Amino acid sequence: MSDRPERAGWTPPLRRRRRSDWATQTPTWREARPALIADALKRASARRSGNWFVVGASRDVRAGGRPYGRTVGGVEVVLWRSDTGAVHAGPGACPHLGAPLRDSRVVCGTLVCHWHGLTLDGGSFAGWDPYPVHDDGVLVWVRLDAVGGEEPLERPMVPERPAAGIGVDAVFTTVGRCEPQDVVANRLDPWHGSWFHPYSFVDLTVARPPTAEDDTFVVDVSFRVTGRLVVPVRAEFTAPGPRTVVMRITEGEGSSSVVETHATPLTREAEQRPRTAVVEVVVAASDRRGFALARAAAPVLRPLMRRTAGRLWRDDLAYAERRWALRSTGRFPG
Repeated sequence: MSDRPERAGWTPPLRRRRRSDWATQTPTWREARPALIADALKRASARRSGNWFVVGASRDVRAGGRPYGRTVGGVEVVLWRSDTGAVHAGPGACPHLGAPLRDSRVVCGTLVCHWHGLTLDGGSFAGWDPYPVHDDGVLVWVRLDAVGGEEPLERPMVPERPAAGIGVDAVFTTVGRCEPQDVVANRLDPWHGSWFHPYSFVDLTVARPPTAEDDTFVVDVSFRVTGRLVVPVRAEFTAPGPRTVVMRITEGEGSSSVVETHATPLTREAEQRPRTAVVEVVVAASDRRGFALARAAAPVLRPLMRRTAGRLWRDDLAYAERRWALRSTGRFPG
């Protein structure tokens, strides 16, 4: 016989909710005021990034084999790991004749150009100068001062996450035709959650919208597991930087879990056809005993976590791209 009902403080993670129709939920358009969202976006855009940009998942930059390439703000960047695991980053064009270094090879921790064999060890050579790079264990960041145009910071402002080894993390990346502000604006509109994503969210209420004094959205929402079974939580949305929005569960199942959304411009500023990479980190944590099994099964869970994020971003990129299309033609109502 299970001892769970007698265990002090134990509560089941799932709740059963009454049946309801999508169209009968309370409209949120009055609360989702365009001016309120625009003000939150303006305050986020004014925050410093120190010229740091997320380029991808730490796992994507592997030791040996092929380097990792990304274009940020119209600048080609190549990344690779040394034999010690340290990440190097620099211009993506070979200083000899401009070969794409992302297509080259890493041999014994050294980047070897596949056109003529020029080697780079991560230090300056023949006009090729490295970029500052930071690996936070989940994401890799590169500092591009010419793209950011701000006073540089020595390190990126990495959001607080559950301690290493406690949570299960997964990184999902996709690309849309929009600018970073359109991605951030999407995340600063939590009111659309249960209307636009009814397969994932129900019973969403913004308990406290942001103000100039406290720039935090406090949201009560239930994550739909299947049918009528849900997991109710309270979460906070903040924008610690101009291209980052963080959702943190503060009460309920999975407290301290976070979802970070990073918007990295791939094209130059004011590009006629802008493209932005959405890099989303999910770090799930729980103080339940059974979560140790989830940590052990992390390699199996990560593809499922990425699939869930991908389904949401299939819709949210349509939202962000629509916003950019309206803005670019002067038809956006906000």
